[in-house]
Amino acid sequence: MASPDTSPSSINKIAWITGASSGIGRAVALRLADEGWQVAASARSTDKLAELEALRPGRILSFPVDVTQQDAVAATVAEIEDRMGPLDLALFSAGSYKRDSATRFQGKDLSEVMTLNVIGTGYCLDAVIPKMVARRAGHIAVVASVAGYVGLPGGAFYGATKAALINLCEGLYPELEKEGVRLTVINPGFVETPLTQKNDFPMPFLIGVDEAAESIVKGLKSGRFEIIFPWKMAVAIKLLNALPRPLLFMITRKMLRR
Repeated sequence: MASPDTSPSSINKIAWITGASSGIGRAVALRLADEGWQVAASARSTDKLAELEALRPGRILSFPVDVTQQDAVAATVAEIEDRMGPLDLALFSAGSYKRDSATRFQGKDLSEVMTLNVIGTGYCLDAVIPKMVARRAGHIAVVASVAGYVGLPGGAFYGATKAALINLCEGLYPELEKEGVRLTVINPGFVETPLTQKNDFPMPFLIGVDEAAESIVKGLKSGRFEIIFPWKMAVAIKLLNALPRPLLFMITRKMLRR
């Protein structure tokens, strides 16, 4: 693991991370705290946030919130900035995955995943964009996924939400850049988290959550619009997406459960 960045540029900056109780959000929160950031950690689980806060006392503060509740999100951001100061970074990683099937299609399942992954992210953006634009400063990072590049059997719902986030970020980027606000989209491949532990299928190029956090923090410093990793998965998924659709479907048919 690389040595923590304790340069003056990272000391005492303020980051808000959603989905911080587990997985990528939790790992990034710990990584930033080790680099001198003050981290406001949000998720629905107060118990898991308390455990996280105890790991880095004085560096991580918990702010429980359900990101699908717009008024609660706005109130949480106001409380964070009142207690900690203006946000330098807002990283949105709250999300969920539910395996789907065309023959057992449930609109309510699609609605649930869309509400958390997309609408919840939208509420978070709504809470931070005006503040950052007014200051002409700040950095927003949205965790999407390589799953947003191509539709795969069993992941139609999840992939659709991540495709929406990628498209959303691409659309917002030019205007936010003009207003002095940085925007980054983060597209991980398979990362060992509580979500992927539910999978019962092969996960090529699977990486650990600490490696993912290292890639994200390094990427945030780079100024790139897109952070995508691991590189082998990035190449594979982009090549898959570039295929003519008949050839793509020849491949994805082999992914169907028998």
